[in-house]
Amino acid sequence: MRTLRSIVGLLVFLLTLVTVTPVPASASLAVQAVAADVHLFYYPWYGNPSVNGNYRHWQQGGRTPPEDIGADFYPTLGAYDSGDTAVIDQHMRWIQQSGAGTIVTTWWGQGSYEDRMVPAVLASAARHGIKVAWHLEPYLNRTAESTVADINYINSRYGSSPAFYRYNNRGAFYVFESLRITDWSALEQVKATSIVLAQTTNPALVEHFGGMYTYDGIAGATAPGWKGASDYCKANGLVWSPSVAPGYIDDRAVPGNTTPTVNRDNGAMYDRQWNNALNPATGGAPTWVSVTSFNEWHEGSTIEPARSNPPAGHGYLTYQGAYSKSGAAAETAYLDRTKYWVGQFTGGTVPPANPNLALGKPISASSIQNGYPAPNANDGNANTYWESANNAFPQSITLDFGTATEVSKLVLSLPSSWGPRTQTLTVYGDGSTIVPSKGYAFDPASRNTVTITFPATTQRTFRLHFTGNTGWPAGQIAELQAYRIS
Repeated sequence: MRTLRSIVGLLVFLLTLVTVTPVPASASLAVQAVAADVHLFYYPWYGNPSVNGNYRHWQQGGRTPPEDIGADFYPTLGAYDSGDTAVIDQHMRWIQQSGAGTIVTTWWGQGSYEDRMVPAVLASAARHGIKVAWHLEPYLNRTAESTVADINYINSRYGSSPAFYRYNNRGAFYVFESLRITDWSALEQVKATSIVLAQTTNPALVEHFGGMYTYDGIAGATAPGWKGASDYCKANGLVWSPSVAPGYIDDRAVPGNTTPTVNRDNGAMYDRQWNNALNPATGGAPTWVSVTSFNEWHEGSTIEPARSNPPAGHGYLTYQGAYSKSGAAAETAYLDRTKYWVGQFTGGTVPPANPNLALGKPISASSIQNGYPAPNANDGNANTYWESANNAFPQSITLDFGTATEVSKLVLSLPSSWGPRTQTLTVYGDGSTIVPSKGYAFDPASRNTVTITFPATTQRTFRLHFTGNTGWPAGQIAELQAYRIS
C-alpha cells in the first residue's frame, strides 16, 4: 500500500543469499520485440522463507502467508520471493508478453532492500531485452539534494548495464510524492544525464523537472488535469507519462481503509484509462505511457497473472471474465490486453473520442464453428473471428451490455486479408428491430469494415441476425464495435 511505503522502506534487512532456481529448458530467453516507451511500475520487495528466511510484504494487513496474503488477488506464482532468480525470469517473460519494454523499479535509497535486488533484476532484464528505469520513493529524510545524490549513485553504479533505460541518452527517474518537497532547484545538477519526472499534473509545480506523471490508478478513470499537463509538456519540451491502471482495491492489505475501490469491470476500466492516455481530448500522444502496475499486489492494480482458483476461504478476487476469458486464459488477460494497447500507442492509432462500448462485454452466439467462438468478435483483435455453424442459416450473435446502454453506431469488420463478401443481416435490440434486413458489402479495399448508423437507442442487448453470406455459408464477424455518437 502506497501510504505505508515510507515506513516499509525504512526497514533494514540483512543481505541474504539468493536461491538460484534453474529456468526450465522449455522457458525461452529469446529477446522479443517490445516497446521501450511503455513503462510498468515494478516491485521487487516481496520475500518468503525460501530465499529471505521470512516473509516480506505478503503479511501486510496482519495476514499469515503463504495462503493468506495482503492482497485482494492471489498471484499465479503464489507468495513468491523477489530474490528468486526463477521468479524474476518469469516476470521478464510475462513483461515480454505484455509488449511493454521498460520496468520502473521501486527504489528506497542506497543500500535498501530494493537497491540490493537491482543487480539480479538488471541481469534478467538484459537477457530478455527489457529496460529498467527508476521509481524514487519517499524514504525518511529524503531531500532534493539527497535525490540528486541518489540519481548520481544509480547512474554510476548501474548505468553500464545494457538494461539501463535511456531516452535521448538520459536515464529516467520518477519521483513519487514529489510535492512533499517544495524546492527542487538541486535537480539542475543532473539535467544533462537524467530526466526526472514529478508526480503531478500542475505545471506550476514542475520547475526544474523534466516532465510529469500521475501514478494514481484511481484518477486515471477520469483523467483530471491530463489535457493541461500534456499540452504544457509538449509546449515546453518535457516528458508526459500518464499512468493507467486496470483497477484499484486494497481492502485486504489495509483493512478498514476508506480509499475508493476502482472496479476492473472485466477489463473495461483498463481500456478506459488507456483511452484517456491516448485520446486527444485528454492529452493525446504522450511521450511515454506508465502502467500502474505490474505487481503492486497490495493495491490490486496488477497486470501480473493472478490465480483463477486462489486459496479458498479468504475472499480473493480473480481476473475471471476479463475480456471474456476464463480459466488459465483469464490469468494472463491483462498482459494480453496491454499488448493490444501497446500496439495502439506505438502504431500511432488514436482511439476514438467515444470509446468502443462493446469491447470485452459478454457476447454469445446461436452456434459456433469449432475454434471460432463468439468472444473472438469483441476481443479487440481483428485477426480472430466468430463463425457460426456452416450451411445452417439463420444464425445470430448477441452483445449484452449488462445494463441499458445508448448506442447509435455499430462497426463490423472481418480480417483484412479476406476476400470480398456480402453478409445479409438484421440488427435487433431488446425484442425490437433497430435496422431492417440489409446486405452489407465487406471489401478488402475498405479494410473489410462496414459501419451501421441509426438514431440513438438505449438497449441492453444488440443482436445481429444473419440470413446470408456470399463468401462463406456462415455468419462471420472479427470485430463488433459499438459507439455512442455525441
